[in-house]
Amino acid sequence: QVQPVESGGGLVRPGESLRLSCVASGFRLDYHGVGWVRQVPGQEREWVSCMSSGSDYAYYMESVKGRFTISRDNMANTAYLQMNDLKPEDTAVYFCARTPYFYCSGEGDTADVWGQGTQVTVSS
Repeated sequence: QVQPVESGGGLVRPGESLRLSCVASGFRLDYHGVGWVRQVPGQEREWVSCMSSGSDYAYYMESVKGRFTISRDNMANTAYLQMNDLKPEDTAVYFCARTPYFYCSGEGDTADVWGQGTQVTVSS
């Protein structure tokens, strides 16, 4: 089955950190751009971050710049999202998604395979 498998979500307090992991199952991650998309109930999904297959390009949405860092280990077929200084507005379901290309562009990008998502809740 071709699917990214996310882990690492949870409940944290404002200012704390989480690290999300995405293991590519059934496909080679190095053939694709990969990123993280989040969704709040009742709202559209939004691209948080993405990285090209060669790690030479990374996109971050404005509100997470300086706090979140995307990375990937193609040998391990895994991508990561390090989230620091979390805020209540970061609360969402985070999905790992791959693009059908070697690159990614972020906002408005096309994803052809999605994970099932992991819940991130930031609350005091």
